[in-house]
Amino acid sequence: MNGIRGMVVVIAMGADEAAAVLPPDLRARLAELAAPVLGTLVGPLTTPEARAALEGADILITGWGCPALTEDVLECAPRLRAVVHAAGSIKELVTAGVWERGIAVSSAAGANAGPVVDFSLAAITLATKKALSTAAAYESGWPAFRDRQGSDGRAIGIIGASRIGRRVMARLRASCVGYRLLLHDPYVSEAEAASLGAESVGLADLCRAAGIVSVHAPQLPETHHLLDAEHLALIPDGGTVVNTARGLLIDTEALTRECASGRLDAFLDVTDPEPLPAGHQLLQLRNVLVTPHIAGAQGSEARRLGVYAVDEVARLVRGAPLLGRVTRDQLERLA
Repeated sequence: MNGIRGMVVVIAMGADEAAAVLPPDLRARLAELAAPVLGTLVGPLTTPEARAALEGADILITGWGCPALTEDVLECAPRLRAVVHAAGSIKELVTAGVWERGIAVSSAAGANAGPVVDFSLAAITLATKKALSTAAAYESGWPAFRDRQGSDGRAIGIIGASRIGRRVMARLRASCVGYRLLLHDPYVSEAEAASLGAESVGLADLCRAAGIVSVHAPQLPETHHLLDAEHLALIPDGGTVVNTARGLLIDTEALTRECASGRLDAFLDVTDPEPLPAGHQLLQLRNVLVTPHIAGAQGSEARRLGVYAVDEVARLVRGAPLLGRVTRDQLERLA
């Protein structure tokens, strides 16, 4: 894409999200790159105010809270040349019309991945110590030393060599713990898995061998309930499931039964449905920790997404390639 000079940048995301993602210093930097930078559009993009702003937009910075870029929205933005998504997945945002118009798309999934990796590693570390079950039994007495568990040499099953899955494996491999890494990803060869420090295995074999199973696969028709009742039953007694990917990858009812029996523990940042209804059994179990989809960039971390977005705008100004460029043919395997 050639550089865009004197372009108009429009921001479209929720008000709270915009305040965290693009604080005043980043907006000032945007203003230096582009003139003018219009204010934030909140809510529907088909109101008279939104239509007027979109009419002159060259670049649209989107984020959480931005409605889908449907045909009626795109018709209001005849000059639009790039969408810079200051969040993770673009699947609910970008429609066929975006690709058909040749609009460049960029996602801050790489910037959002860092906090998810940290969260996943924290959950895995706690799982190796059986922190949830141990805490649940705290009132009945501390476990004898011979009954305590540690991290060294544990087998960790990674489902999905995604951007996050690869970074989780790299961090686990770099630790002094000596983890045995098992990877299930049908798109990754044995040689590539070995280069990642992991052993490529089938899903059933992963579940049988790994006491801790961490999910990092995208939500696709073929990954729906990837961890179903049959596979969950293969995880050894005392095992733990960690899910920071998508709730639909796990059969919630089957997982609830396994955790309610005390056979498995779980760290769940995503669920199906999301959120779980009040009073759901998973929310009551002391060997399950359910968090409200907070693994990705939150609070002070959200600024990372804004830095990414402004950097992408700077690349557009220079005519440089987008760092987070997403193409239509990549959508099938993205989260």
